[in-house]
Amino acid sequence: MRRRTFLAVPALGAAATATLLTGSAAWASPPVTYTNSLIARRADPHIFRHTDGYYYCTATVPEYDRIVLRRAPTLQGLGGASESVIWRKHASGDMGAHIWAPEIHFINGKWYIYFAAGRSNDVWRIRMWVLENSSADPFTGTWTEKGRIVTHADTFSLDATTFAYNGTRYLAWAQQDPTIGNNSSLFLAPMSNPWTISGTPARLSVPTLSWETKGHKVNEAPSVLIRNGRVFLTYSASATDSNYCMGMLTAPVTANLMNPASWSKRQQPVFRSNAATSQYGPGHNSFTVSEDGQSDILVYHDRSYRDISGDPLGDPNRRTRIQKLYWNADGTPNFGIPVPDGVTPYRFRSYNFPDRYIRQVSFRGRIDADMTNLAESQFRMVPGLAGSGTVSLESTSNPGYYLRNRDYEIWLDKSDGTTGFKNGASFTRRAGQADPAAVSFESVSTPGRYLRHYSDALHAQPLSTATDRADATFHLE
Repeated sequence: MRRRTFLAVPALGAAATATLLTGSAAWASPPVTYTNSLIARRADPHIFRHTDGYYYCTATVPEYDRIVLRRAPTLQGLGGASESVIWRKHASGDMGAHIWAPEIHFINGKWYIYFAAGRSNDVWRIRMWVLENSSADPFTGTWTEKGRIVTHADTFSLDATTFAYNGTRYLAWAQQDPTIGNNSSLFLAPMSNPWTISGTPARLSVPTLSWETKGHKVNEAPSVLIRNGRVFLTYSASATDSNYCMGMLTAPVTANLMNPASWSKRQQPVFRSNAATSQYGPGHNSFTVSEDGQSDILVYHDRSYRDISGDPLGDPNRRTRIQKLYWNADGTPNFGIPVPDGVTPYRFRSYNFPDRYIRQVSFRGRIDADMTNLAESQFRMVPGLAGSGTVSLESTSNPGYYLRNRDYEIWLDKSDGTTGFKNGASFTRRAGQADPAAVSFESVSTPGRYLRHYSDALHAQPLSTATDRADATFHLE
């Protein structure tokens, strides 16, 4: 006889969810759904959501000769939005080659684009540059060249990003340090205006770990997210092939950000290639927010194949992708894995045990707390294998495997194409049996039985009590 506690949890409203997003246990937020990839042949993507309700997107084009911009009222809409060329490389001299990694920001009522460029006669003399537009609409008005961002050394420098915190605007970027002998390290400096740094830059990170030095010794593409009392600075490392991956630095918001000792480095990548999902070289990310403002969204590029002929910079097929960024109970971000192409997955949070999620362990379905292995708790809700308006729950970490009713137990099995499997791996989506704002899943192979947890394992069982109905109810995230 099991002993348990029944906890009734009402559906989360907008205010409650926003509090959870900014609190110390920021693990609950409403579901979002996108389809990848978002934009073909666009690397180093930067998406900015403006107060006018539009998302603005710029990225590196494979010809490396211009800066493009598109906008849409939704993130998915960016994929089909028209694209404008707002600036082209110079015919000669500075800003004449390798136009890389533009970012668009709105600062003090004006638009700014930060980008890197080489010289027409010295394409690897990469430096950082700034454009300014005072028009309310960045597709109109004039983009004025504000010049080069001058740093502490006249060396290879790129990937400028900017953020403001506690009344100070900062610039973070990547730059070669001749005293070290690597491709690039990460630097930070306060800014006196949107195109000028002040003071002595702080070197925050040097590529020394094995995963930072494959092909090239690289720390580049910083991006900043401030949440839960901490400043998280992600960056990309190694060569721009399948070895490309993301690392992360963290500092308390109370710390002196200009003191390198304030920052701690994760010793392992936070986001890397995944052969199971056919995603390779994920990196050069930025962050934005979902349309309802309640979920953080990870923006990045990758390729759908591992092997590249020749220089990876000559391969044009890096593409822009987006997926939801989740949060651990301790308030740290959980990037998971680059999800498969197609519809992005959900997590399913238990209604009556709200710290627990559907997951698979050794291919057995169950619910568990502290899901740091995020992909094990992510499932795509796809058209049911049995058809007729049903749904199937496909694993993110094991594409082609589905949650399946097998003798009234829920297992994660690979589809064998049989009618029996299709029926066992299909469910009818119902309103939550304990909360109509949530979801429940009725088995197709055994009608009247629902996917529910019992002593943390998942089963297909009939529902007769309030506890049964609560066990069979899940919130989408």
